[in-house]
Amino acid sequence: MTGVGDLWASMPIPTIVIGTDDEIVDINSAAEGFFNSSIKAMAGAPLWDQLAVDAPLEESLARARKNGTALFVNDVDVGNGQRAPLQCALQIAPLVGAPQHMVLMISPRELAGRMTQNHSVKSAAKSAIGMAEMLAHEIKNPLAGITGAAQLLSMNLGNDDLELTDLIVGECRRIVKLLEQVEQFGNLSPPDLRAVNIHDVLDRARRSALLGFGGQMTIIEDYDPSLPLAYGDPDQLLQVVLNLIKNASEAAGDTGGTIRLHSFFEHSFSLRRADGTGQSLPLQIEIIDDGPGLPDAIAADIFDPFVSGKENGTGLGLALVSKIISDHGGWISVTSVPGRTVFRLSLPRAPQSASLAQTQKD
Repeated sequence: MTGVGDLWASMPIPTIVIGTDDEIVDINSAAEGFFNSSIKAMAGAPLWDQLAVDAPLEESLARARKNGTALFVNDVDVGNGQRAPLQCALQIAPLVGAPQHMVLMISPRELAGRMTQNHSVKSAAKSAIGMAEMLAHEIKNPLAGITGAAQLLSMNLGNDDLELTDLIVGECRRIVKLLEQVEQFGNLSPPDLRAVNIHDVLDRARRSALLGFGGQMTIIEDYDPSLPLAYGDPDQLLQVVLNLIKNASEAAGDTGGTIRLHSFFEHSFSLRRADGTGQSLPLQIEIIDDGPGLPDAIAADIFDPFVSGKENGTGLGLALVSKIISDHGGWISVTSVPGRTVFRLSLPRAPQSASLAQTQKD
């Protein structure tokens, strides 16, 4: 028979036991992941110092405690100071056998919504890229002819008319570059999955960014040194992290800003897909910046192909990131408010055989 302690640790919903003075008495493993902190660090801390809710709950909690009744609160933003707020449902009830103690369960609503969104994004990407690939070859051939004709014409033109032929050549090359990006998206090979030290990937991306497009940024490493090996393609994961760092750097502009690369382990994080299969994704990587945030008009569709908040942007960068993470069996999400944007990658842990082989190789 499973013991109470096993049940408590196995609960997938972040759950807190609240004491008589609204102090934290205990939290389960899922709550440790939600707060990114341990029960040892949080025990005895005032609940409302650790949990930010955009609704006045203190008095409601006191009434529920006094009357011995349950309290249900839907669709409120819940944060903890370490991450942007998530829309959650809260369930509060008296703890049987412990007078004046209450149990608080936090059910994030964003997971199911983003699971559906990821599926929609993948379908949209396949449709858009399939159509673009079909047209790319037919478009590139006449563009090459137009470019060549404009270059031939420019040999016999004066300076005033050269501006026009230069414009033709420049625009043709811009369209060809866009088509090549589309083809790259569609032709991305399946990931070569192996055991990967994700901190090596993050460090390569950080050093590359600081030597190039992110030279004006301060990039902070905030790693969990005990993080086990991930299961992924190191080159494709590097491409993902570089893309996210580049976006943050471009959003910051010439004045620069700060990017924090944060890794942690959340063993209770898993996804159940539409076909009924489940996938544990305990390795969490966050790319956090203090830039202006995502434009409201595109925030909900940021992973869709051809959606971009940049002037002259192609809108393929984040669609490619989403495709790579999806091909890894992982999950990507974003929360954004002005001054704090967090892209979170959730990845599978390498199987023991792959980890052993990588260790022997190293």
